[in-house]
Amino acid sequence: MIGKCKAIAHGSTALDYIFREGKLGNRLAFHNICSKESKAIYEEMKLVSDYNTRCRNKFLRIEIGIAPQDEKKLSVSELAQIAHLFAKKMGLDNHQWVAVTHKDTDNRHIHIIANRISLYGEVYDTTFVSNKAARITEEISREKGLTIAEEVKIKRKHQKAKDNPTREETKRELQRICYALLEKYKSTGITGHSMFLYELNKHGVTIDRMKNKQSKVYGLKFSYGEYSFKASEVGREFGYRSLKKNFEPTNKEVLKRPHQTILEPIEKNEQPDTGYQLVPKSRSSISRDNDIPQMQSPIDAVADIAMSVVDEVLEGLGGMITPTAQGDDYAEAAWQRKLRYQANKKKRGRRL
Repeated sequence: MIGKCKAIAHGSTALDYIFREGKLGNRLAFHNICSKESKAIYEEMKLVSDYNTRCRNKFLRIEIGIAPQDEKKLSVSELAQIAHLFAKKMGLDNHQWVAVTHKDTDNRHIHIIANRISLYGEVYDTTFVSNKAARITEEISREKGLTIAEEVKIKRKHQKAKDNPTREETKRELQRICYALLEKYKSTGITGHSMFLYELNKHGVTIDRMKNKQSKVYGLKFSYGEYSFKASEVGREFGYRSLKKNFEPTNKEVLKRPHQTILEPIEKNEQPDTGYQLVPKSRSSISRDNDIPQMQSPIDAVADIAMSVVDEVLEGLGGMITPTAQGDDYAEAAWQRKLRYQANKKKRGRRL
């Protein structure tokens, strides 16, 4: 046997589930309960649990699994005895609980729904409660000579591959196909994902999505030949969420290529005439000192033209006007302006 226990808040839903028609097998025990139907049982439990307003998870959901080889050994009365013994060892004597069996699966199992609030208003301690339930079911199994789940688990771990060699061989072949196609189309985007699924189908592999009661997909199932395998059996790369991530492009440079192809021609086809540029390349901070003569060359030309004009005027009027100190002062003033203009331009160039 194997036992599980968990504190829950939805006691009404849990009671409706265990008494659902089509699932209910046998009614084993009703402890501190007068009613026999799920809604009436919940109302009785609620009368007790309402005395505690601070506790949120006021119910315990317990499942006890029976090994297939032990089902024929146990009658309904013996199953009821196991339920009472389990509840006693768990410390539920002063609590309300109900136990039933289900027939909806091949393996018989017991469901117990208990009120976490005792008849005296005490809250049941759920610290490591699932481990406690597993330990108690193991004790009961030893007392009654039943199969112990932990021993079966260890035995299956070493004999699983030998149980069905054909299935193991089929799984290895499926893994070879899946990994080969994944390596071929990995990191190729949506197109690669589609081609991966298409080629799997060509090899006879079908993938089904597994859904829960809310119709939400929670996993994948691979079918190949006569056998079906969960995604975790095939490989960790083939889970519902991890499979899509394998096809996402991992190289960021691939995403930047369209942007680069547009910019490259613009950078290569530079205009030869850079006179209209606001900040030409020659104005960088590195070549600042070399740019000063380039800035001064047109200024020097203008100054030379101005001085030549003055000289021509003086020469043209030389026959009419005798050079005086005033003319010398004018020439000297023009020369001084030229020097000051050049000095100011040098200062401006340093401030750039």
